[in-house]
Amino acid sequence: MARRKGLIAQMLDARKQAKKLQAQAEARWHRELVAEQKRQEAEARREAKQAEAAAKKAEAARLRHEVQAKRLADQAAAKAAREAAQRERAEERRLAADAREKAQGAAATKRLAEREAHAHKMAEAEFRTEAVSTRIAEYAQLLAGRNKRAAGSDLELRAALSNGGPHAFVERLQHVLAQSRYPEGLTGKAAAHYDPASRELLIEYELPLRDVVPTVVAYRYTTAKGMVAIPRKEPETKKLYGDLLARLTLRTIAETFEATSPDLVTSIVFNGYVSTKDKATGRAIRPLLMSVGAERDKFAVVQLDEPELDPVLCLRSHLNAIVSPHPYDLEGVRPVVSFDLSKYKFVDEMDVVAGLDSRTDLLTLSPGEFEHLIRRLFESIGMKSWVTQASKDEGVDGVAVNEDPIVGGLCIIQAKRYSKIVGLEAVHALAGVMDHKRAAKGVLVTTSWVGKASRDFAAANGRIEIIEGRNLKHMLEEHLGLDVLIGLQKLPPGWDRADLE
Repeated sequence: MARRKGLIAQMLDARKQAKKLQAQAEARWHRELVAEQKRQEAEARREAKQAEAAAKKAEAARLRHEVQAKRLADQAAAKAAREAAQRERAEERRLAADAREKAQGAAATKRLAEREAHAHKMAEAEFRTEAVSTRIAEYAQLLAGRNKRAAGSDLELRAALSNGGPHAFVERLQHVLAQSRYPEGLTGKAAAHYDPASRELLIEYELPLRDVVPTVVAYRYTTAKGMVAIPRKEPETKKLYGDLLARLTLRTIAETFEATSPDLVTSIVFNGYVSTKDKATGRAIRPLLMSVGAERDKFAVVQLDEPELDPVLCLRSHLNAIVSPHPYDLEGVRPVVSFDLSKYKFVDEMDVVAGLDSRTDLLTLSPGEFEHLIRRLFESIGMKSWVTQASKDEGVDGVAVNEDPIVGGLCIIQAKRYSKIVGLEAVHALAGVMDHKRAAKGVLVTTSWVGKASRDFAAANGRIEIIEGRNLKHMLEEHLGLDVLIGLQKLPPGWDRADLE
């Protein structure tokens, strides 16, 4: 029994021991489990802390990255802004530099233009001054510049006198004198009359007006005042004008004597006029400023090429000329010899025939061309003829001279380029002019026709000849070889169209 108890006790003890061991094992396991749990919890907490720390670290890294990214972005933006600002400033500097350059260029261009304009004005002032000086110098050289080749004209002047008489002589002499060249503003226009018996030549010369003498000595240009004319002193201007008239007078007389031989011309009477307007009345006046009678022998001793020659003193003291004491003021004098060539104011000849073809309609000519054509017709018939000025000719279109000593004389010509009938008043006017001019004959030439009253009046007068269109056509063909037309729209009674075509 005791043995079994012991076994049971042992078993119980063993069981207790086993339970104890089990309890110890469970306790140990529980402790290990708790420890493991704690360890796991600690590990979890550590991991959580690590995860949290990692998260915080990651967040911090993210934040740092964001901050860095923002800083980089801000830096990039700032850099871009700085670069943009730099570009803008650079553009502004470039634009400012361009503007300065343009402004400087414009200023330089302006300065250059101003310098060029100033230089141009200075050159203009010099040019004007030189032009004035040149004109005065040309006037001073009038005597030295006379036409010395006129001396070779004696034979043609003799031929003109022999073949055509005094009128032809004067016409040829005027042609010779016209070869002389004058400075601008001086024309050298002259009319003349020749008396073969006394071998005296009368010259009526158109002197220039006082405005040919420059009233300015020089021109000066300054930026402040611009172009300034320096006036010539009035006494000097008056002296230059008087000297110019004297030189023109001596030159004309000298060229005339040189062109003619002593047995043709022994003396010259020179009357110099100016054509102007009276300021008090506005009327045309023609005061005589210079009148001189020059004998060839007395004139021959004058040394015209001598620089010391005083033209005014020469005229007054040596040639005893009558010189206006105040020519600049147009104070006239009495002539040495008075003669009148003003009845007929002749114009330059116009060679109309050379410009006509064989079938020209006379009605297409101008009045002046028609008058010159009639002049040529009368010359071809054997008369000396001239065309008068278009104004103030008292109804005279031309004059012709028949030098026949028996039936010759002065002939007054009226040229009527009409397409309708010429009235009786034209024939009456011709008769009046003939009486006034003491003409031997009057001729009315027309492209049209006259009435019976005009023909009856001409027949009763006895000195008037009427040349109507169809007769004029035949005369032009006979004397000038021109087969012209006269295109009248209406024909007078008795005429045939063939008479004009």
